[in-house]
Amino acid sequence: MKYLHNIGQYFIMLKEAFGRMTKRSVLYERSLKEIDELIIDSLGIVCFLSFFIGGVLTIQTSLNLSNPLIPRSLIGYATKQGIILEFSPTLVSIIMAGKAGSYITSSIGTMRVTEQIDALEIMGINSINYLVFPKIVAMLFYPFLIAISMFMGILGGYVTGSLGGYISTDDFIIGLQTDFEAFQIFYAFIKTFFFGLVLATMPAYFGYYLKGGSLEVGKASTASFVWTSIVLILINYVLTQLLLS
Repeated sequence: MKYLHNIGQYFIMLKEAFGRMTKRSVLYERSLKEIDELIIDSLGIVCFLSFFIGGVLTIQTSLNLSNPLIPRSLIGYATKQGIILEFSPTLVSIIMAGKAGSYITSSIGTMRVTEQIDALEIMGINSINYLVFPKIVAMLFYPFLIAISMFMGILGGYVTGSLGGYISTDDFIIGLQTDFEAFQIFYAFIKTFFFGLVLATMPAYFGYYLKGGSLEVGKASTASFVWTSIVLILINYVLTQLLLS
């Protein structure tokens, strides 16, 4: 019953996030601030991880292709598929659950502990709309971050393969072009849209409904990461079954 109550409370929060809007100029400024903190500030870590994961995929695929009958272009193909279908949309989102999700939970949780949320309500402001809606708007730009991750992952594979002597430039490019399906990009961005919504709202839920003191803020951040990751994986499974089966 507790979990059913929490789920119901979560959807009530979503409804409230789009109800009784705060002043437009205030939401605009807060949305720009959230875009900077959730998207722009995440570019560095996403680019770094994507580049080297792409390189690792290229090395591992190359070392496991011992059969001379298998074309070397398969290395580029495997790197492309791994980055586009799973690493960039899914694994980067789990990383973001730790980085951005923990920030969202701790920032809102701190406001709850210090009674700033109560002050907003006393002033007649819809605190859920004020705090959560700008984060949802910011995460509409999340596919942009994932697109950069895809590019950096493939670039990492290309650079590693070429400089490390694992694959020639021509073979890698042939692998990228082999069996390319535009729907796979579409599939990745559909996943990213749902992942972005979860990343914006679930950590906010754990922070907004936090009870206790400063110690509970840390516990809420941990619980937020765990449950956000679980939901991301479940959504990934469902969407993969629906869109690729």
